[in-house]
Amino acid sequence: MREKILVNCALPYANGPLHLGHIAGAYLGADIFVRFNRLNNKEVLFISGSDEYGTPITISAEKNHVKPQEIADKYYREHTETFKNIDILFDKFTRTTDPEHEKDVNDFFLNLYDKKYLEKRYMVSPFCKKLNKFMPDRYIEGECPYCGYREARGDQCDNCGRTLDPIELINPICKLSNEKPEFKVTVHFFLRLDLLQDKLIDYLDKKNFWKNNVLGFTKNFVNEGLKPRAITRDLDWGVKIPLNDYKDKRIYVWFEALIGYITGARTYSMEINKPDYWKEFYFNNEIKSYYFIGKDNIPFHTIIWPAMLIAHEDYNLPYNVPANEYLRFEGEQFSKSRGIGYTVNEMLKIVDKNSLRYYMTSILPETGDSDFSLREFQEKVNSELIDKYGNYIYRLESFIDKNKLNVVKPEKLDDDDEDIINTLKNKFNDYRNDLNNLHIKRGLSIWLELAMVANNYFNESAPWKLIKNDMNKLNAKLFVSLKIAEYLTVMLYPYVPSASESVWLTLAGDIPIENNSFDSLLSIDNFNVKKGNPPFSKIDLVLL
Repeated sequence: MREKILVNCALPYANGPLHLGHIAGAYLGADIFVRFNRLNNKEVLFISGSDEYGTPITISAEKNHVKPQEIADKYYREHTETFKNIDILFDKFTRTTDPEHEKDVNDFFLNLYDKKYLEKRYMVSPFCKKLNKFMPDRYIEGECPYCGYREARGDQCDNCGRTLDPIELINPICKLSNEKPEFKVTVHFFLRLDLLQDKLIDYLDKKNFWKNNVLGFTKNFVNEGLKPRAITRDLDWGVKIPLNDYKDKRIYVWFEALIGYITGARTYSMEINKPDYWKEFYFNNEIKSYYFIGKDNIPFHTIIWPAMLIAHEDYNLPYNVPANEYLRFEGEQFSKSRGIGYTVNEMLKIVDKNSLRYYMTSILPETGDSDFSLREFQEKVNSELIDKYGNYIYRLESFIDKNKLNVVKPEKLDDDDEDIINTLKNKFNDYRNDLNNLHIKRGLSIWLELAMVANNYFNESAPWKLIKNDMNKLNAKLFVSLKIAEYLTVMLYPYVPSASESVWLTLAGDIPIENNSFDSLLSIDNFNVKKGNPPFSKIDLVLL
């Protein structure tokens, strides 16, 4: 039976376009990991979705004189198309405004309420007198009481990562009115994180394989002592509280959006006419679940979501949460709200998706912040993807096509060729181990090393000389060159799927990479070479 894994990806908020920081933070690494695992013959369920509730959407709706649902619809369509344009393909991209999601949220709420993990308490919330409404936490800004960052939001500080309450901020200001908010008493439901602290500590004690930044941040947070946290707000746009007498309140997005992972898996199972399929991933503790997120989402996925699942009982807890750090643009964090950096669609107007995926992978902020540079983009793609890989494929296929050669597997290889084949297998094993352990960027580095081996081997073989006097040796050298091309192309596929698939079809006939496995693809010895056009075009950007 094939091993199953669950891969969930942070639900992007439906109030603006996706920028490159989003892609680097969560989605590209997840897609690469999913494609790799499917080639590794694992059964993967890949889920994300659109986070569509909360006051930011209602404010956008008011500014544009439309209903909140229209804003959510617009960005759901745009996000879906953007992911498709960059070859990030989920099994299900769900929506938190789906009525099925409300069912799942209600189940969670009532389950935790019945078990006394939800408790009604009074709290103080920010109220904007000028706008005459309670404001969401993230629309209150001020100085972080922990690190002094002056643009901390009321729900979290982007600088130190702490989750916050607006009343903790020093000199708080309502972003929309630029006035100091009042803090009024209101009643809400709280998640009793304090009752779950010991179980969370036991859970985290088994996670020594997590990234140091993720585990260190999480343990420090928990060890300081968890407090009850409000899960409802004074809103009119969101999932209703499934109890009487709370018609003016809604379940807060940070609680209900996390449940979207389950909604996505469950509705996907309904769509494929296997309604219980999702349970195979959520109720079997042998199944590993991975949550790809950005740095700012760490506490929600390593503390709050596990706490919710522990409280509900039965559900698998996250196996790994490989959160990335920030992608920066000219020293500043990518931000759609502040207009810093490029959106995905803006970049796709000037570069192709294959080049964009390649460069973005090479700078994934896996263990620390990284910087996006157009100059480096052009240099890396032209010198690595095109010169070292694309030109190798084109030279090899052109030589075989021009001389009308039929390359077959030789009866015997010489010692040098056996060494190259062993190098191929060893590099592939290193690559496979790195990707299994979520070292996405390092896997690409191994691929690049192999591309350099390929060029050196082809140049040293000098087939243009062998064709004059030694056809048997020529056949052997070209066969090994094709095996290297085979490995390179299949290993590149998780990173650059569309271009790799196109190249593969010029090597192996009509057998696609997709829906096949490493073992079957890398055992092909009968090549059907068809000279194609150069697989990539040089990038020529206008650089300042």
